[in-house]
Amino acid sequence: MAATGKSFAQRWGVHIAVLLIVIVWTVPTLGILVSSLRDKDQIAVSGWWTALTTSSQTGQGRTDAADAQVEQGGRFVISGNLLEEGTALRITAFGTRIQEPTAHEAGTVAELEDGVTLQVNDDGSYVYSSPVAFEGRRGERVFFEASTPPRFTTENYETVLFSEGIGRSFINSLTVTIPATIIPILIAAFAAYALAWMRFPGRAILIAVVIGLLVVPLQMSLIPLLKLYNGVGAFFGVPAKTYLGIWLAHTGFGLPFAIYLLRSYIAGLPREIMESARIDGASDFEIFVKIVLPLSFPVLASFAIFQFLWVWNDLLVAMVFLGSGSSQLVLTGKLNALLGSRGGDWEILTTSAFVTIIVPLIVFFSLQRYFVRGLLAGSVKGG
Repeated sequence: MAATGKSFAQRWGVHIAVLLIVIVWTVPTLGILVSSLRDKDQIAVSGWWTALTTSSQTGQGRTDAADAQVEQGGRFVISGNLLEEGTALRITAFGTRIQEPTAHEAGTVAELEDGVTLQVNDDGSYVYSSPVAFEGRRGERVFFEASTPPRFTTENYETVLFSEGIGRSFINSLTVTIPATIIPILIAAFAAYALAWMRFPGRAILIAVVIGLLVVPLQMSLIPLLKLYNGVGAFFGVPAKTYLGIWLAHTGFGLPFAIYLLRSYIAGLPREIMESARIDGASDFEIFVKIVLPLSFPVLASFAIFQFLWVWNDLLVAMVFLGSGSSQLVLTGKLNALLGSRGGDWEILTTSAFVTIIVPLIVFFSLQRYFVRGLLAGSVKGG
């Protein structure tokens, strides 16, 4: 009975932990998505969780100057509108002092000094009246509180994709990420099969070297690798900042983990299948292509997720091997530049951030059914 109660508590503990992880991941992502679709004025005055409610904000405007006054019934009147044409704002209260911007409700006539009155309606129209002629070149300053209904728009995405250069950086990131994901998978699959099922001198040393490379810091090898690539490129007349360089760099950094992960899985495949294929006269290449690759799809998909996410979100390697030119700047680099130049424009930053994460989300959810299976398979048996 005690064991059953303990198992029940552990199961609920796991469920609660998973629920907390989902909440911690989902809530910020949802906030970025909602903010990217909101009007920029609403983003500035209220949080994304209020996106479905009417929000309030304060503002100010001026009446027209004295030269716009007309005489009506013995009084001098200036009329106009405090709001821009086409705005969704509705004024709820107004005042003529910054300390009291909501002294009067919209639509009421406010009695000011010396018989002067001011009426501001909810649509922003006003009537400013005085028993004597107005003087001065500037109108009266009016403060107000306005409410606006929820408003969602795709203008932020149009601005980001076509005006801020994100579209070009998006293509650059795809150009870097797709080959940098496919190339190490192809190389690592061949190497993993050789290290798992082929016998040759130095095999154990190669496996030890691969495992040792897993702990080499990326930052330590960046500059030596760049110098080596530049030297070889100069010998063959290849420019320093090219896509080829960053493809090779990501391939080199991803190969140790790829070989380690794929070898652990391939070494756990049934030996009987391999021996039967060899008895039937199949070569190692035929066994690899016709048997190993189809059976290894889960682990290949798992590594593809890891490599794609790492390369897509990379900034350091891209800045070193590709540079920061507008024609080669990747999406993470462009977003980093926007943080410096458009740091106060939350509609631009949130939209750019969601454009950045949408592709990794699609990749992950497309391959997630193979993810856990590929990671766990081969964890018990090994060659």
